[in-house]
Amino acid sequence: MHPPLPQYPAKIHALYLQHLLAEKHAVDFESECSFSTDRFFQKGGGIMFGVLTARDREGNEVLLKAFSGSLGGKRNLPGWAAHLVDDQDYAAYMQQYDHRIKELAGSPEQAALSHEALSRYYSLYSLSTINGERIPLTACFPPDGIPTGSGDCCTIKLLHAALSQGLHPVSMAEFFFGCSANREHLAFYGPCDQKCKPILEHMLGLDIVYRDQHIAVVNKQAGLLSVPGRTQDKIDSVESRIRVLFPDAPLQCATHRLDMDTSGLLVIALNKEAHRRMHSLFREQQVKKRYVALLEGVLKEESGTITLPFRADINNRPYQIYDEIHGKWGTTLYKRLCVERTREGRLVTRVQFEPLTGRTHQLRLHSSHPKGLGRPIAGDRLYGSGMQDRLYLHAQMISFVHPITSEPMTFCTDIPF
Repeated sequence: MHPPLPQYPAKIHALYLQHLLAEKHAVDFESECSFSTDRFFQKGGGIMFGVLTARDREGNEVLLKAFSGSLGGKRNLPGWAAHLVDDQDYAAYMQQYDHRIKELAGSPEQAALSHEALSRYYSLYSLSTINGERIPLTACFPPDGIPTGSGDCCTIKLLHAALSQGLHPVSMAEFFFGCSANREHLAFYGPCDQKCKPILEHMLGLDIVYRDQHIAVVNKQAGLLSVPGRTQDKIDSVESRIRVLFPDAPLQCATHRLDMDTSGLLVIALNKEAHRRMHSLFREQQVKKRYVALLEGVLKEESGTITLPFRADINNRPYQIYDEIHGKWGTTLYKRLCVERTREGRLVTRVQFEPLTGRTHQLRLHSSHPKGLGRPIAGDRLYGSGMQDRLYLHAQMISFVHPITSEPMTFCTDIPF
């Protein structure tokens, strides 16, 4: 996973931390204790370290550092970001379960008690979010299980420490220290996908799949606005959340839009020049996008091109109506992928769309209108049979040249349905 924050200036401090760990041969170099770094070079003994820079309410820089997991059974050391589970709560938990589980070793009751103990342990985690709320660890993962070690990584410790203190995170860098079969000593890495990504989405309110100093690419969830609406109840959006994390981003930082009900990839400009150049790329049709949708019923055509004109219905916004005189023409390429059956037993057709233009509700209209495919997107509350659990339309791929560096960039996401 790409780091959710810029690496600099945190990386400079991280390089100095590497120097201290190597020179002092100890992790707790700020205290009288001595936890030797030698054990990190035993087989499989290496761990991650991280540094985060933040600003307090007065604008002063604050430096935080963390290690992943625990060190020789110690979950906390002076001067390091605290473990998310308080030591007293952990001691009470161990007193309640550890001895009982050992007594039941090998018995059928041990598995049931171990499951109960694990659920209780995860309930001790409380995560700070960027909007000042607290959420349980269980809110970040599906009901079928939480990966072991979730919440114990450097990224989560650092962000939790900063947000719980009311600090504004600025930059973060993580490196591996020691011996490992699949990681290099002193190399820098981003957060892990399995354990960190789901937690970061909830802590930050965004799934950031890429970010540099000029742009960010967000995997927007269905139900979230791309840009703020006009009323107070519609302020929450990708743009408003981005500006909490990146206050210097332009006021209108989204370079294009996705309907609130549509999920998928959205490109955000973090400065005015990137915003201007991204708009030029879209205007010159230099951005390629691919969507996947489920259409109601069975689509017989295998592939083709749709070109239709629509305009806003001024008496029924945001609804769009067919108008060959005043409408804006839009073109979409489509390809049938397969016909499948939903959990409820309904037949739907999985379709890939490639819009060549970016008209309002283009894919929804090209799907539903009789002059198009005549098959509404499942869950479409405007042009179909109504919202079910979501609109089954996802912006799965986007490809463009970087607006500043001109580097070719392509991003893809998993289809959430």
